[in-house]
Amino acid sequence: MLFLCDFSVNFLLLARVIIMNPENKTADVNAFMKQLDHPLKDAIEAVRDIIKSNPDISERVKWNAPSFFTDDLATIHVKARQHVHLIFHHPAIVSIQSEFLEGDYKDRRMMYFESMKEVKARKKELTRIIKELVARVKE
Repeated sequence: MLFLCDFSVNFLLLARVIIMNPENKTADVNAFMKQLDHPLKDAIEAVRDIIKSNPDISERVKWNAPSFFTDDLATIHVKARQHVHLIFHHPAIVSIQSEFLEGDYKDRRMMYFESMKEVKARKKELTRIIKELVARVKE
């Protein structure tokens, strides 16, 4: 019985590690982006590159969109065609201040980019937001 109990505990710990640390799926996101038809595809790729520049962040396709995680952090909503719509959906985002974070939701914020010019202009601030968000998630 002791062996079964140890096995069960070890199995649950392993399952938690697998669930909490899903594998980086950049190849899947690359394939998704290759087939994506979007007027701001270059801007989406630029936002993606800024987010991925943080070494603690991995990516995957989730909700039929590029999604970023250490814990679920953000998703680029690709259905919006008039702008790049970045959704920060980790509750820690609400404690981060930025003039570019929009929405008064209890657990998420939005960031919009109308053009590649805006992505370039906001790169430093997006980098700061991502760094601060990752730090808060790790606390």
